[in-house]
Amino acid sequence: MEWSIQEIARMAGTTSRTLRHYDKQGLVAPSRIGNNGYRYYDEAALVRLQRVLLLRELGLGLSQIAQVLNNERDPVAALTTHLSLLRQEQRRLAKQVAAVASTVNALKEGRPLMANEMFEGFDHTQYREEVEQCWGMEAYATSDKWWREMGDSDRKTWKANLEQLNADWIAAAQAPSIDATSSRAQELARRHIEWLKSVPGTPANNGGDLGAYIKGLAHMYVDDERFATNYGGAAGARFVRDALVHHVQVGESDSR
Repeated sequence: MEWSIQEIARMAGTTSRTLRHYDKQGLVAPSRIGNNGYRYYDEAALVRLQRVLLLRELGLGLSQIAQVLNNERDPVAALTTHLSLLRQEQRRLAKQVAAVASTVNALKEGRPLMANEMFEGFDHTQYREEVEQCWGMEAYATSDKWWREMGDSDRKTWKANLEQLNADWIAAAQAPSIDATSSRAQELARRHIEWLKSVPGTPANNGGDLGAYIKGLAHMYVDDERFATNYGGAAGARFVRDALVHHVQVGESDSR
C-alpha cells in the first residue's frame, strides 16, 4: 500500500514542501517517484516519518535526528521504547490534569485545597529519597543541580540519546543468535557505562567503585520492574544485566 505526498502531508499535519525537505536531508525518502514526477510513500516510509516527527517533538534538530536514525537498527524496537516513554509522559500529564482540575473545582466550590494532592505529576524529585538511600545526599544534590542547569535543547538531546540506547538494547535482546557476551552486546554495555559516567553525582562519575556500581545497577534492572519497560520486558532486562556484568568482569580480569 502506498500514499501520495499530498495524502501523507494531510495525514501527518505537515506540508509537501516539508516532506521534500526531509527527503533532501536524507531523513524520509519516497518509496518511489512516478513517471509523472509525483512522490509516493509506502508503509516503511510512513514508519520512518512517524519516528522523525516524534523526535522533532522532543526538540531535536534535523542533523540530530539523522544521527539517531543512522544508529537505529530496528524501527520496531526504537518505536517500542518511544511508546514506553510516551506512556510515562501520558501518566504524568494525567496526574497534572487531575491535580489542576481538583484545584479548579475546589476554588469554584469554596472547598479547602488539598495541598498534598495539588502537585501530583509535577515533582521530578519523586525518587530523591531512594537515590539518597542508595548513593547519599551529595550524589542526589549533584545530579539534581546538573539536571536543573542543563538547557532545554541539551536535556532533550540527552533524553533522545538515552532512548536510542534503550532501543538498541531491545533490538539486540530480541535478535536471534545474539547473547550477552557477543561483540554487539558488549559494545552496547560499553555505551551504557559511558552514559552512566556522564551523569554527575553517580559512582560512575565521581571515582567510586565503578565495577560494584555497574553490577548493582545491572541486577536492579531485573529486580525492579520499573526498569524492565525500558528494555522491552523482563527478558530484555536480564539480557542487559548479563551483558553489563560480563563487561565488568572482563575488565576486572584484564586489569589483574
